This record gives sequence, structure tokens and C-alpha cells, in this order.
Amino acid sequence: MSRLVFSRKPARFAAARLAGTLMPGRGASVGPLSLEPDETLPLPSPEWLRLRPRLAGICGSDLATVDGTASAYFDPLVSYPFTPGHEVVADVVGTDRRVVVVPVLSCITRGISPVCHACEHGHIHLCERVAFGHIEPGLQTGFCESTGGGWSHEMLAHPSQLVDVPADLSDEAAVMVEPMACAVHAAQRYTGKETVIIGAGTLGLLTLAAITATRDRERTGPVVVTARYPDQKRLAKELGADVVCSTDELPRWVRSATGSLVFGDQLTCGAPHVIDCVGSSESLQQSLQVVAPGGEVQVVGMPGNVHLELTSLWHRETAIRGCYAYRRPDFDTALELVRRFDLGRLVSATYSLKDYTDAIGHAAHAGRRGAVKIAFDMRSN
Repeated sequence: MSRLVFSRKPARFAAARLAGTLMPGRGASVGPLSLEPDETLPLPSPEWLRLRPRLAGICGSDLATVDGTASAYFDPLVSYPFTPGHEVVADVVGTDRRVVVVPVLSCITRGISPVCHACEHGHIHLCERVAFGHIEPGLQTGFCESTGGGWSHEMLAHPSQLVDVPADLSDEAAVMVEPMACAVHAAQRYTGKETVIIGAGTLGLLTLAAITATRDRERTGPVVVTARYPDQKRLAKELGADVVCSTDELPRWVRSATGSLVFGDQLTCGAPHVIDCVGSSESLQQSLQVVAPGGEVQVVGMPGNVHLELTSLWHRETAIRGCYAYRRPDFDTALELVRRFDLGRLVSATYSLKDYTDAIGHAAHAGRRGAVKIAFDMRSN
């Protein structure tokens, strides 16, 4: 049995950052991620449970961590050494339960009482105590030394983190539930007006699916999605996009849909709601270019370190709003939507833990290689 471990090794972290900048995914072969024997972690308290992962996805935040490109903001919110993996479907050891993990480590999981204001109102994604309590710091499972993570054969979870998987749902479908919950949370700000989704990777496609599921409401404008690769374009159409275009074509489509004029590169009108599922300097700058005055750019997923010209933000009274994680009820909706849209088909390839460099390389270039979600598969051991 083995697990992948990310350690605090500054020299190897620097090597990963250099390699990952030159070639995304290359940090796995030179950085502080290594395959090590499984370790039995102590239970933080008696109610905690041991899980045996079946599948665990590789997401953008994992790739940024492995390549050393994640923001230094997160360093106080993780504890080393940690095992990555927060998109997890697993068995509860000693039972016949198959579960999806809600990875947020909030006041309840941390044994903190009274809970913070956010947790009291069910907003676990806004918990104020992610570096405190009776477990080590960690924004989520998969970034916390005390809990382990899904890139292993054993991890720990609090009962409040577990969502039972219906028997008719495959493991491949179940591993899409956690990212779908992120998309459900993002789609709650959809109003039916003209909407742009920048990026058709996993989060972009899932956010589109979540928006499509709300179309029983009155719609007054199209959903326009940018995609780079043929398979992304095909899936975006299948999942309900009205227009699928390249990033270069986006201003023209938004201008046509909203009757905008243009000065310089800036549209005079634009879409009231822009959802950026890329999080780069370029994508955010384009988001500000095509968002309407008084509109909102919603950043879904973890952005990189960005540099922006923000004059239009002031001049047009627009807003950039983060969108992180989910509330617990979002997982119930996510289960329904994963089944409705047959989202298990988006799991394009699985790898054993020993082949982690190949898996991470595949995930880093998923779109170009015609893939969406890449996952580790622990079922054969």
C-alpha cells in the first residue's frame, strides 16, 4: 500500500516551480511530491472514521500545488507533510457504505464550540477557523496533515463530511460530485440574463451544466462559452451552451448579443454576469472587457498570481467576486445533476498511484489531449 505525499522541501519546491512554469505538470517529477508507504493516522477524536479511497480526482488546485505555482496566501492554511486529493469517492472501513467526501474542514470537523458565525449559518466554505481546533491547519482534506487525502489507500474523515453514494451511481460518476458541488454553488448567482463562461475545462463545463439545469426559469439572454479544443466545444454544446466560441471571438459574440458599441478594446455594454473558470491574468482582463457596467465577474476555482489593469473596474462600477467551494446542501443537488447529465463520462482516464507523474502530466494537458477529468484509481489494490 502506498500514498502520495507533498513535503515542505524548499529546494524541490523551487525546482517544481521552474519545471511547472516551463511545462505544466512537470513539477511532479522534480518537486516535493513523492510516493511513500501508507501510514496509519491517529483518529483526531473517537467519532472520526477511516476511509479507503476508490477514486480521487486531480483538480486545478492540485496541479498548481504540484507545479509550485499556487499562491503563497495558502501556506499558513496547509500543514506538511500532506497527502493531496479532495475529490474522493471511498468506502468507510468496516462498513458497506460508499461515500463522497465534503472536504471543507470547518468548525464542526475541528471540534470547535461554539462554532463561528459562518458555520452557524451553514456557510462552511466561509469558516473562520480553518487553521485552528484539534487538527492541523488545512483549508480542506487533501491539504491537511491530520486527515490525509484521497491520493492514498487510507484517509480520515469526520461523519459530517460524508455523503452516501446511491447504489446506481458508478464510482466514476461519484468522483464528479465534489467538483459538481462547486459548480452548483457558482450557478446560484445565475439570473437568466446574458451570461459568459470563460473556459471549458472541468469547472467550466460543470458550471454550464448547473446553469442549464436552472433553465426552467425565464431566460432573457444566451449563455456564451469559450473553449479552446474540439472536445471541449462538443461537450459545451451538449451541456447547453447557446454559443461556443474561441477567446478571440468572444467580444464579437457579446457585442452582438448585447448591442454594445466599442471603444478601444472595451465594450460599452456587455454581459451582466461573467464566470471566469480559468483565473489567469488574461482571462480576468478579458472578463472585465466584456462585462456590463455594474455587472459582476465571478471567479470560480483557484486563480493563479495575476496582474490586472483595474481602471475599468472603477470607471464602470463592476465587481470581481470569488466563488469558493460550497454549502453541504449543494452536494445533494450535485448528486442529482451528475446523474441527470451522465457526468461520469467526463472521467477520461484513471491511473494507479505509482504512475503519478503520467497522471499529473495528463491532467495538466487534459484539454489538448481531448480529456476532462483525470483520476487516481485505488480499486485494484
